[in-house]
Amino acid sequence: MDVAEIEAARERLRGAIYETPCAYSQTLSELTGTRCFVKLENLQMTGSFKERGAANLLLQLDDSERRRGVVTASAGNHGLAVAFHAARLNIPAVIVMPEWAPLIKVTSARHYGAEVILHGANYDEAYGRACELEHDRRLVFVHPFDDPRVIAGQGTIGLELLEQRPDLDAVLVAVGGGGLAAGVAMAVKSRRPEVRVIGVEADALPAMRRSLDAGGRVTLAPASTIADGIAVRQVGERTFELARKLLDDVVTVGEEELANAILLLLEIEKTVVEGAGAAPLAALVNRALGLGGARVVLVLSGGNIDVTMLSRIIERGLVKDGRLVRLGVLLKDRPGELARLAALIADERANIVHIEHNRAFSQAAIGNTEVDLTLETSGRPHVERLRERLAADGYRAVERQHE
Repeated sequence: MDVAEIEAARERLRGAIYETPCAYSQTLSELTGTRCFVKLENLQMTGSFKERGAANLLLQLDDSERRRGVVTASAGNHGLAVAFHAARLNIPAVIVMPEWAPLIKVTSARHYGAEVILHGANYDEAYGRACELEHDRRLVFVHPFDDPRVIAGQGTIGLELLEQRPDLDAVLVAVGGGGLAAGVAMAVKSRRPEVRVIGVEADALPAMRRSLDAGGRVTLAPASTIADGIAVRQVGERTFELARKLLDDVVTVGEEELANAILLLLEIEKTVVEGAGAAPLAALVNRALGLGGARVVLVLSGGNIDVTMLSRIIERGLVKDGRLVRLGVLLKDRPGELARLAALIADERANIVHIEHNRAFSQAAIGNTEVDLTLETSGRPHVERLRERLAADGYRAVERQHE
């Protein structure tokens, strides 16, 4: 395939998808030592870039194929995109997702009218079931990444970037099966070959990095990651060849780095992204990419994260920053002691969010009791000042580690 297919896809998709903003972030620029821009693909109707490839393929089906209906396998976002655009085009759709697929993606796909089947422990097992349904029901298979029509659709992001940021120096993009990275790289390098395009994978499933190192596609063992949107054990044939030719580098990031990047985007940019969407920022913050002072675009590929997962990430991030802390305090078991302790904490401007008295299971001597306090603070220096004040007033406070 070539860039002409991406240009044709852009014309085909006018009015069908949202041309997302590419906003400058002063704070992320200062944090990373770059001129940092964020391409907000999480603002698409179904919350991810996947609409581009799915819609581009569906719009090219003939009447016979549309009547037969389509089937796909997806960790979530591609399935959502197929369900949404199939409904718009009156095409019956079957979506096979892994059993652990985020609830938000499952319920949204069903809301759009698709038949959703949960099968298997990972994307690859769901893919196998979708292939069976393709044969059994004579459905048209819509591949999540390894189809030229899908790759061309994702590549329209690259054409938009060239217009929105004609002076860009680098683009960072998440890599799962490779469709997004391949399409963006083809579009960008067709006009600006000097622009660096860097792929980012989760440490848990670095299928593209391992394949590039091996000189051919490899299949990895199943693994879990909060970046479920890029949890792919084997990259595509087409996407691997394009990545080998066009990507300047592929780097990996860890789970804590992904979680911290989600929190940074939430706090700094007031934008919600899922693990895969946060991968480019995680790489820019934590890897030496040689981009100091460069104009860098981060493709925030999706925002479909379960609120329960988001809640855990926020809490872990607050603990890591020292803004949520748990202290074990030993005090005399007599009236007024707890009130005195609470008053001292209030005087230091910390907020008690949870308190637990421990008498029966305490190791403290008879006449003493242990109290576990969960506190909101302004950060690590605040915690240290509070501990110093407690010690000065005769309390022994031990910081409990987050489990």
